[in-house]
Amino acid sequence: MAYIPIIIEAGLSEKLSASGAVLIKGPKSCGKTETAKQFAKSVLEMDRNKQVPMIMATNPQLLLAGDIPRLIDEWQEQPEIWNYVRHEVDDRKAKGQFILTGSVNPNDDVKMHSGSGRLAV
Repeated sequence: MAYIPIIIEAGLSEKLSASGAVLIKGPKSCGKTETAKQFAKSVLEMDRNKQVPMIMATNPQLLLAGDIPRLIDEWQEQPEIWNYVRHEVDDRKAKGQFILTGSVNPNDDVKMHSGSGRLAV
């Protein structure tokens, strides 16, 4: 099945050119991931890669390596990745580094920075 462009594409492109990372939120099956894939140069599927929990526990920066923009799909599966993305955006000092997608909010017990100035929604 061919991808059908949707309204948010212009906004996503604009936000990628203005922010280090962009978060795409929305309900399940609304096209977040497929739309993000149209912009991404590399993809990490947090919910499908069985090695992700082990890498998060040992060297989370490995998950951020890849061509940019790097799509981190279902980021809330490992919500600590949020802070690593935030720091990586600060360190690289470049726009359009990451696209995060997810349809579920992470648990409230995870300490996360707001992402202000680094992540656009």
